[in-house]
Amino acid sequence: MLRVGDKAACMACRNLVSTNMGVRFRVPLQKLHPLSRAIHHRYSGNSNPQRPPHRAAARYFTSMSRLPMRPPKPPPGSGGRGHQQQRNFWAIRLAARLLKLRYILLGSAVGGGYTAKKTYEEWKDMLPDFSEYNWVIPDFVWELSNQIDLDKLTKALPEIEEIVKLLPDFDKIGENFSFLKSLLSSGVSLGSEVKGASGLHLLLETTGDPPLKATDSSAAAKQDASDKQYKKPSDKEKFDQLQEELLRTQLKYQRMLERLEKENKELRKVVLQKDDKGIHQRKVKKSLIDLYSEVLDILSDYDANYNTQDHLPRVVVVGDQSAGKTSVLEMIAQARIFPRGSGEMMTRSPVKVTLSEGPHHVAMFKDSGREFDLTKEEDLAALRHEIELRMRKSVKAGQTVSCETISLSVKGPGIQRMVLVDLPGVISTVTAGMAADTKDTIFSISRAYMQNPNAIILCIQDGSVDAERSIVTDLVSQMDPQGKRTIFVLTKVDLAEKNLASPNRIQQIVEGKLFPMKALGYFAVVTGKGSSGESIDSIKDYEEDFFQNSRLLKDGMLKAHQVTTKNLSLAVSDCFWKMVRESVEQQADVFKASRFNLETEWKNNYPRLRELDRNELFEKAKNEILDEVISLSQVTPQHWEAILQKKMWERVSTHVIENIYLPAAQTMDSGTFNTTVDIKLKQWTDKQLPYKALEVAWETLQEEFARFMAEYKGKDQDDIFDKLKEAVKDESIKRHKWNERAMDSLRVIQHNALEDRSITDKPQWDAAIMFMEETLHSRLKDTDSVIRDMVGPGWTQRWMNWTSRTPDQHVRNETKNELERLLKLHDEHTAYLANDEVTTVRKNLEARSVEVDPVLIKDTWHQLYRRHFLQKALSHCNLCKRGFYYYQRHFVDSELECNDVVLFWRIQRMLVITGNTLRQQLTNTEVRRLEKNVKEVLEDFGEDQEKKTHLITGRRVQLAEDLKKVREIQEKLEAFIEALHKEK
Repeated sequence: MLRVGDKAACMACRNLVSTNMGVRFRVPLQKLHPLSRAIHHRYSGNSNPQRPPHRAAARYFTSMSRLPMRPPKPPPGSGGRGHQQQRNFWAIRLAARLLKLRYILLGSAVGGGYTAKKTYEEWKDMLPDFSEYNWVIPDFVWELSNQIDLDKLTKALPEIEEIVKLLPDFDKIGENFSFLKSLLSSGVSLGSEVKGASGLHLLLETTGDPPLKATDSSAAAKQDASDKQYKKPSDKEKFDQLQEELLRTQLKYQRMLERLEKENKELRKVVLQKDDKGIHQRKVKKSLIDLYSEVLDILSDYDANYNTQDHLPRVVVVGDQSAGKTSVLEMIAQARIFPRGSGEMMTRSPVKVTLSEGPHHVAMFKDSGREFDLTKEEDLAALRHEIELRMRKSVKAGQTVSCETISLSVKGPGIQRMVLVDLPGVISTVTAGMAADTKDTIFSISRAYMQNPNAIILCIQDGSVDAERSIVTDLVSQMDPQGKRTIFVLTKVDLAEKNLASPNRIQQIVEGKLFPMKALGYFAVVTGKGSSGESIDSIKDYEEDFFQNSRLLKDGMLKAHQVTTKNLSLAVSDCFWKMVRESVEQQADVFKASRFNLETEWKNNYPRLRELDRNELFEKAKNEILDEVISLSQVTPQHWEAILQKKMWERVSTHVIENIYLPAAQTMDSGTFNTTVDIKLKQWTDKQLPYKALEVAWETLQEEFARFMAEYKGKDQDDIFDKLKEAVKDESIKRHKWNERAMDSLRVIQHNALEDRSITDKPQWDAAIMFMEETLHSRLKDTDSVIRDMVGPGWTQRWMNWTSRTPDQHVRNETKNELERLLKLHDEHTAYLANDEVTTVRKNLEARSVEVDPVLIKDTWHQLYRRHFLQKALSHCNLCKRGFYYYQRHFVDSELECNDVVLFWRIQRMLVITGNTLRQQLTNTEVRRLEKNVKEVLEDFGEDQEKKTHLITGRRVQLAEDLKKVREIQEKLEAFIEALHKEK
């Protein structure tokens, strides 16, 4: 931009003008101002003599100044040329000066702005920092200030005409005032009516209205004229009209306040909803009442018997049965949330209800995440059903009521913040179907809650029944004789007004003159017409209509602040928070001292152990048990098979020897032996063998599980878990069921194994002979032991141990000797003793003066022949060690027959295959199923608090439990106290 006001530009212009006037200066073109150079280049090449460069420059500067100037007239005779030059010269000088003035103003404005900004910054730095006081104004106020529509707010306010209409008629009041004043001066007494009028008289005097002058003749004349025009009303009618007018005025103001409160409630609901959706990007904090309710919940879990240290305030709702306790609580909560019945007991356990304000009207249990929408009838029905189920579940068998507390929270717009506990109604008689101790249990529960010195007692009295029939008033007066924390509520006032012959009795009740108990305040409420289908809104409308038309208010028996459940809830909430602020810090100090004592005891008794409560100990034991179960999967297949084969043979060896081998071998015929063995093996496999095998496998799994648990116990395991582990093991084994389909497959496998008779190599043959020798030696040893017991000690034992035979043993010894001689004579004797042989033996014994019974002879023969046969079988087994060659080549005519070795090989092979099959089933299926059962048992035990308490016991556990609870309570209380101070 060219600065045409510069000095160089002016000098350039003067040079051009001077050049035109005849004074020629030679100035180089490079030294000219840029503006002058531009003008020179533009007009130096102009061929028109009529438009010289200096005239064009003057016109150019004149146009840039933008000042509309009228050129002066040229003098006569000049022809206009000299005057035109003089006009152009003054125009340029004026434009330059004006441009200079503009830059001066611009520079002044810039400098002044900078100075003002610097001064503002200095003042701002001197001001104190108010950022730490931002909490005074809530966040939603800033948002609300941006969202409030002032036009809508202006329209919502009442018009001045409506307010004027609501004002009383002061002319009538002055007229009534003069009338009442004349009555007072004349000494007329109107009882209670005059008392009310005198109060009004005092009220009018305090308002500052000037009294009527008696000397005003014109006013007196007008009054006389008006008295002549109409009949003067009576004193009673005059007073009734005055009181009705005052009541109507009060009700009008009350409606206006309610309307404004309703609009405020809707506005707060909108703000809370927007805040709930996350408009404010701040961390969500729990409300004050929620923090306090959490403390009460922890205390309730800490000690179900209501420890005397728990002196935190709550509102305890007590009353006679069917007095309307639940209805009052529902009106405060603004929802029909409790189960209802006609005359029967519905509240069977204490119900703690935490009331707080929120955007939506919802309810939720402490231990459940489900929200019940209280604006929907189906959710209300579900909530009532759930409360009833929880009450019945908490009642133990044989009882009617329970002391377990059901915790419920209710949120909604406009609900007063407090914690109430609804107790079972007090009864005077135990009816049929109730436990015998129901009455005493209800009294003990009520006393336990009311003996808290900081508990607010909300005493509910049925106004429709005679006051003398009340039971709860005596109980409350015993727990709070001075009435410092009791609020008395008279319900069903509509029925009381209708039925009572003397309404003054209601006035005596609410004034505290009828009952011996004392209270902080007295309230009268109406909770509906008695129908279970009534809604909260309809009940409120009914209550408001009743008190508007009730004589109790018109006659001054009740005061306006003593009626409606709304006023009751406000009063109870104020009293509750006042009690909380006065006592909560003291209770926090009590728990702090208790925590110090418990920590000192732990350090002295268990200095090297962690403070693990019952749940933490259970989790530790759970991990150890699961590790032990997992260890079962690490057992080697060889170990499983060896154990299974050994236990399997121990289980079936008796049956194999006694029922298969001995009967077949004693036939003394090779063909008969094989046929008998095949038949008996087939029967055994079909009926008994698979069942025996599965029993063995299941017992083996149990023993291995117990062995691992015992081994783990030795590795620095805490003995506090022994009872729990034993219970888990027993319950897991009890729940375990073996797969039934495995039995069918096992039967087929065993049957195929026993049918095979082909021994393929010499090691298998030698293994079968060794297995047979071990079995026969074991049986022979058992048989010798039985025979020794039968015949008594031998000669050496009698002399060494100074013992002798009994008569029965002497007879058996003589019988044994006689039968041994018979076996020596007949080495190939069969297993059965013939009758003539029995007779011969008996006669030989009788010849030696030994009387013996034939049954005893046969019994002794059985054992002797068994021993004789086993000895011969062992001898034959030694011969068969070299008989594999004959077996392999199928020498039928050979004298060496080893069918018994083949039998034992078949049994041994069946044991190996069965062990392998059971091992596969154990490792692949049953161990995993057992692990699953153990996990299920641990989960069930973990959910059963009583089970854990029974299985994990000891002073160490209880001390850790108390420490955890006391610390948690103290931390919650400190957080609540901090939030309470911030709210103040």
